[in-house]
Amino acid sequence: MIDGKLGVAIHGAGDVAHAHALSWMKNPHVRIVSISSRNPDTARRLAARVGLDCAIPERYEEVLADDRVDIVNVSGPNHVHAEQGIAAAAAGKHVLVEKPMVLSMDENRRLRDAVAKAGVKSIVSFVLRWNPLFDILKAQLAAGTIGELFYAEVDYWHGLGPERHQYPWFRRKDTAGSTMLLGGCHALDAIRWFVGDEVAEVSAMSNNKKGLYEYDANVVATMKFRNGTIGKSSALFDAEMPYAFNIDLAGTEGTMRENRIWSPKCFPGQTSWATVPTILPDSGDVHHHPFDAQINHFVQCILEDRESHCNIADAYHTHELCIAIDRSLERGGAVVKLPLE
Repeated sequence: MIDGKLGVAIHGAGDVAHAHALSWMKNPHVRIVSISSRNPDTARRLAARVGLDCAIPERYEEVLADDRVDIVNVSGPNHVHAEQGIAAAAAGKHVLVEKPMVLSMDENRRLRDAVAKAGVKSIVSFVLRWNPLFDILKAQLAAGTIGELFYAEVDYWHGLGPERHQYPWFRRKDTAGSTMLLGGCHALDAIRWFVGDEVAEVSAMSNNKKGLYEYDANVVATMKFRNGTIGKSSALFDAEMPYAFNIDLAGTEGTMRENRIWSPKCFPGQTSWATVPTILPDSGDVHHHPFDAQINHFVQCILEDRESHCNIADAYHTHELCIAIDRSLERGGAVVKLPLE
């Protein structure tokens, strides 16, 4: 710590790192001590953009060797997240990892085990868990507003084409992973979060109508949870429409569709949907995401020596589900049982 503040090193200096930096800078308990990237010029531009005078290490090893660093913010391309997260944990640093944190089950196990062995705190940027609508839905589920949940559906529809500057590595299987790992993981994490249980089996289908990716761009998966809840999730990269994050939760006594609630037991005489005015997860812009709340939560977890509900051990299950869906696609839609270990 520096003057009672946790030192943060941001490694990876793209758009999401800019959003992270702005959120770290708002927290009174931390101080950004370095920004680094594979290209130091990119790191310098980010530091200038947010108005920081901090170290710009040229090598990741320098970041980890810096005694001022308590937290490493891993925010480079997908394929480097796991190894950098493992190295940070081994160096005794707390870790924030952008999603997806891994691209394979081997990486998934090794990252989970490395963090557990090191005893450091961790968090994965399934940042929508801090979206206000998510808070409302979780509270209503806990209160029994729609009775017992028996069906959950969450979709991630986001056209990601060549106009995006990340497209050269988005399109490649070795750097992006798959549709579910690259973007659909947000929907899969959300469905786990709402159901409050793990998936027991999953089956998936896909297509690739525009041919813009090395992997199938459009995926739909059906799943059954251990508690009997059934669910469906889809991710569409070929979608020609504004960004959409669809949420449908059906219970024995009502239904919730995004911010609309149907619950005759709570609203006697209800004749139409009750709409809750709130902030929706309706934008793919990283600056719309609630990183302030996520980072404040993580800092409190470190200061209070407690685990986050969105730590690497929990995110392990979301990534396992992504990989199980990809395995089902490889097997022509065959049912894949979980856990994969």
